[in-house]
Amino acid sequence: MSTATVAKNRPAENRPAKAAKPGRRRMSLPVVLLLIAGAIVLVSVVRMITGANGITSTGQMSTALRLAVPIGLAGLGGLWAERAGVVNIGLEGMMILGTWFGAWAGYQWGPWTGVVFGIIGGCLGGLLHAIATVTFKVNHIVSGVALNILALGMARYLSKYAFEGVEQGSSKQSPPIESLGTFDVPGLSEWLTTLNQKHWFVVSDVAGLLGGMITNLSPLTVVALALIPLTWFVLWRTAFGLRLRSCGENPVAAESLGVNVYKYKYIAVIISGGFAGLGGAFLSIVASNVYLDGQTANRGYIGLAAMIFGNWMPGGLALGAGLFGYTDSLNLRGGTTNVHALLLLVALLLAVGMVYLVWRKRYLPALITAVIAAVMYLWYANTAEVPSQLVAASPYLVTLLVLSLSAQHLRMPKADGLPYRKGQGG
Repeated sequence: MSTATVAKNRPAENRPAKAAKPGRRRMSLPVVLLLIAGAIVLVSVVRMITGANGITSTGQMSTALRLAVPIGLAGLGGLWAERAGVVNIGLEGMMILGTWFGAWAGYQWGPWTGVVFGIIGGCLGGLLHAIATVTFKVNHIVSGVALNILALGMARYLSKYAFEGVEQGSSKQSPPIESLGTFDVPGLSEWLTTLNQKHWFVVSDVAGLLGGMITNLSPLTVVALALIPLTWFVLWRTAFGLRLRSCGENPVAAESLGVNVYKYKYIAVIISGGFAGLGGAFLSIVASNVYLDGQTANRGYIGLAAMIFGNWMPGGLALGAGLFGYTDSLNLRGGTTNVHALLLLVALLLAVGMVYLVWRKRYLPALITAVIAAVMYLWYANTAEVPSQLVAASPYLVTLLVLSLSAQHLRMPKADGLPYRKGQGG
């Protein structure tokens, strides 16, 4: 009898255990920092070759940060809800409610009152979504889409009565809202701006990045940035956060340990709405000082994409929001020239990716990547600028590209989007 036959007929308990498949390891902090440093060097090389100094200017980075804040707040809202097991497609509607309530209260009683009302408006949207999905078990996607439509119609209906006939107001626009003001870090901001304008290799690019984060800052931007580490601490370093995340991973097990799953889901979705509402209030009070119909421009969906890109983690979410905010800022500052320079950057990044795939012996994906890299380079080499329509669409194109490339590395909460009934594990 052959060795293979003996092994096959051996009792199961006596067979050698199969080697466990190695899990995907998280990148350590030094590796992450090394990747960031490599990206900065690559961007600096592109800037030197193309002469597009605007891609890392202090003004560009400051604008990118301002545009990234509402996206990041919407993404944080999605993170809270989905860590508790509730898919929140309704972020866009909650942001709409935040823009409207923030502007309505802001022009009457001041901008900080508007911020508070914007949060309340988003929380109301979160409460509606929680009632539909947690209590009545409505499909999460259906509930979110319905909330988006409801919020849009509600904002337009209320605007006719709240803003029409008011000085400088109309059915599609609120009166101007008093500014919260801006500030720079004294001394350091001016020094970094001067260093950025020297256009030195890498040094000026780092100065532009850091200078943009401390120049022309709104107080609400500082609050939004502080909410990222605060979210991480609450969800990953407190008993409350552990219970909330357990509801998104295994609600049956959580209930068996005495966790009130319904309560935590409600809390998470209402907080989610508050974050999205704060993002909406930022748009109407800080970004433009006025409410406008259609002001959110699908940023709720982009925030959801940033959350997915960040693998349901606050740090990755912040990077995703920054990326989308940067591409959105290209619409405002030297768009066609800067996006044309970024074609070369994309080609170089794809070339690096091709080398990595060859090293991993994944030859077919490497070949496809090489072809795309060649197309991007030829596009760059044979044109002087890109169409303005491409600049306007760049945030959405980046959203699709990033999600398609990162999809195989994602791990959503196990019970995310699944209906749950109290006592179902009994």
